[in-house]
Amino acid sequence: MVNSRVEINPQIMLGKPVIRGTRIPVELILRKLSEGATEADLLDGYPNLAAADIQAALAYAADALASETVVLQTE
Repeated sequence: MVNSRVEINPQIMLGKPVIRGTRIPVELILRKLSEGATEADLLDGYPNLAAADIQAALAYAADALASETVVLQTE
């Protein structure tokens, strides 16, 4: 599930998925986008971030949701 721009390392941010070579969590990128930040806002606010990193974070989130199992209980 980890792509070439996203890494999981227990030594970095307690093992949360981050953009490779940074301490920028995927969650932060997703949260900022959900709050209305634009790609330009993120690139301006995080100079170590590239547009491809933002796309990789979105792809990572989509992959994580695709492999999620949902259990529904019926009464």
